[in-house]
Amino acid sequence: MSGTEDHEQTEQVVHLLELLAADAPVDQLADAPAPERARDLALRIGATRELHRRRESAQSSLLDIARELSTEKEPEVVLEAIVRRARTLIGTDLAYLTLYDPEAGDTFMKVTDGSVSADFQSLRLSLGDGLGGLVASTRKPYWTADYPADERFSHTHEIDHGVGDEGIIAICGTPLIVESNFVGVLFAANRSPRPFSRSEVVLLGDLAAFAALAIVQTRALADAQTAFAALTEAHETVRQQATGVARAAAAHDRFASVVLEGGGVADVTRALVDLLGGWAVLFDGTGERRSTLGPAPAPDGDRDALLSLPVVDRARHEAGRLVEEDGVHAIGVIASHEELGTLVVGAPGTLEEADQRTVERAAVVTALVLLFERQADDARQTARNRLLADLLSGRGSHEERTGYLRSAGLEPREPMCLLVARGGDPTQQRALALTVSTLLGEGSLVGTHDGAIVALVGGDDADHLARSLAERVTRGPRLTVGGCGPLTDVDDLPRAFEDGARTAGALIALGRSGTGAAARELGFAGLIVGSDPDVHDYVQSVLGPVLHYDAERGSDLVGTLVAYFAAGSSPRHAAGELHVHVNTVAQRLARVSALLGDDWQHPDRALEIQLALRMRRLLESR
Repeated sequence: MSGTEDHEQTEQVVHLLELLAADAPVDQLADAPAPERARDLALRIGATRELHRRRESAQSSLLDIARELSTEKEPEVVLEAIVRRARTLIGTDLAYLTLYDPEAGDTFMKVTDGSVSADFQSLRLSLGDGLGGLVASTRKPYWTADYPADERFSHTHEIDHGVGDEGIIAICGTPLIVESNFVGVLFAANRSPRPFSRSEVVLLGDLAAFAALAIVQTRALADAQTAFAALTEAHETVRQQATGVARAAAAHDRFASVVLEGGGVADVTRALVDLLGGWAVLFDGTGERRSTLGPAPAPDGDRDALLSLPVVDRARHEAGRLVEEDGVHAIGVIASHEELGTLVVGAPGTLEEADQRTVERAAVVTALVLLFERQADDARQTARNRLLADLLSGRGSHEERTGYLRSAGLEPREPMCLLVARGGDPTQQRALALTVSTLLGEGSLVGTHDGAIVALVGGDDADHLARSLAERVTRGPRLTVGGCGPLTDVDDLPRAFEDGARTAGALIALGRSGTGAAARELGFAGLIVGSDPDVHDYVQSVLGPVLHYDAERGSDLVGTLVAYFAAGSSPRHAAGELHVHVNTVAQRLARVSALLGDDWQHPDRALEIQLALRMRRLLESR
C-alpha cells in the first residue's frame, strides 16, 4: 500500500473519530468513508452509546413516575399517567390496564390510551383466556409479535372480536402483584407485527409495579415499607438497564437498601457521603438541619450560615437542578413543586456526571422519605388534635379524660401547665405545631385547637414555660404564648384554655407579640384576662418588698407612697400631709427606689403601684 493510501486511510479514521466525539448519529457514521474495520468499530461504539442514552431516558421517566406517585392523591390520575408512559416508553400504538374483579373472577378494562374501539374498551377477560387471561392465571409476563396466529393462547370469540375490532396484532402483558396477590395486568400493544425485547418486557414490568403501588395507596394509608419496596424494585431495574453507569446504579441500590432497612433521611445522607466522600447537610423547609454528616464548613464560624450561601439560594430557585459554586453543590428537595428542603454537598474533588446524578437521586429519595414522614406526622397530629379537643371541651367522663393524659405520657396527679400559642397564618399551623412538639419533646401533648397551637406540658411554672417556648421558636413566624397553671385535674383544662387564649390575646394587645407570659405576670392586665384573679397575689407581686420592709422594721413606706401619689407625686405636699420634714419623705422615697427599682415612678410602673395600693386597702377593709 502506498504512502498516499496510508495517509488517506489515516485521515478517514481521524474523521470517523471526530464524528464520534461530536456525538454523530449512527447513520452518519455508517455513511462516512473509512476502512471497513474502523467503521464497524465506530458503529458498535455509536450503537452502545445510543443504548445507554435510551436507558438513561427510561431511567429518568421511571423517576418522574415515582415523583408523581408520591404526590398525586387521585388514583385515576396515577393509573392514567402510568398507562400513558407505558405507551410512550415501549413505543406502541396503544397501552391499557385491566383490574381483577374477585367477585366475578375475571379482569375488566380500567384505563386505555390510544384505543379507538368501544367494544375493546368494555372487554372482560376470564382467567386463562387470551394473552391477558394467561398472564392473570400464571402471574407471569407474556408477549407475542402476532397474537391472532399465536396458538399458545386460548382464543375466544369475545376476546378475538374485541382485539380484531381494535386492530391489535402484537401484545405484551405483565401482571400487577400486590403483597403476593394478583390485582390486574398492564399491556402494551401494536396494530402491526413487532417483536418485544427483553428490556421492553422488564420496563413494562417496572411500570406495572408502579401501577400496583398506586392501587395499594387507594386502599389504605401508604405504608412506607411497601412503598419503598416498589421503589427498590424500580431502582434495581434501573441498575440492571444502566450498565454503562454502574456507579449511579450502585447509588440507587444503596439508597433503596437504606430505606428498606428502616432508615430515614439521616441514613440517606450517610449513604450519599459513603458513596461520594466529603460532607452533606440536609436542611428542611424551615431552615432547620435535619441531618449532617462529615466536616461541613461553618462560614464565619456559624454552622447555620451555610444556609445563607449564594449556592443554596440558587438551588431554591432552580427547582430540582443541582448547582455548584466554589466546590459546594446544592439541590432543592422538591415534590410536586413544593420545597421540602435543601441538600448541600461538599465532595473531596470535582463531581463527575455520574456522581452528580447520584446527588440528584439522593434528593429524590429524600423527598419521598420526607413525604412519607409527613403523612405519618399528619396522622399522629390528627390523633393529638382529636385528643386535645376532647380534653379542652370536657368531652367524656373524668376517668376517660384522665386516661387520655396518661396515654400521652402525662401523669394527671403531677402538676402541669397549659400553653396557648398564636402566630402565623392558618397554612403554617401544622408546621408550627410540629416545631413546638419537637421543642417540648417527650412528656408533652401538642396540637391545634380553635385556631391556636395548644401544648400540655409537665411543670408548675407556667410563666417560665410560656416565655421559654416563645424564645425558642426562632425560625418562621414568632409565637405569642399565654400560660396557665399549674393544673392537677383534667376538669380544669377547659377553663385553663380560655385563660391561656385570653393571656395570649392580652400580650398581643399590649404590644408584646412574640413573647410569652402567664396571666399573673401581666400586672393589672392579668386581673382582667384571668378567670379567677388572685388580688392578694397581685398586691404581693407589686408591693412585696415594701410590705416586707415595713413588717420587719415597723416603718410606713406604704403610707408614704399613698400620701406621695395622693399629693400628685409632690414630696413637699406629701410631707405636709404626713406632718414630717420634706427631707424625711425624700429619704423614704429613696428607700422605695432601692426596694422596687429606680423605674418605679415610670408611668407604667407607677400605675401598677397605685392600683396595688388601692387593692390592698380594699383587702384590708374586708
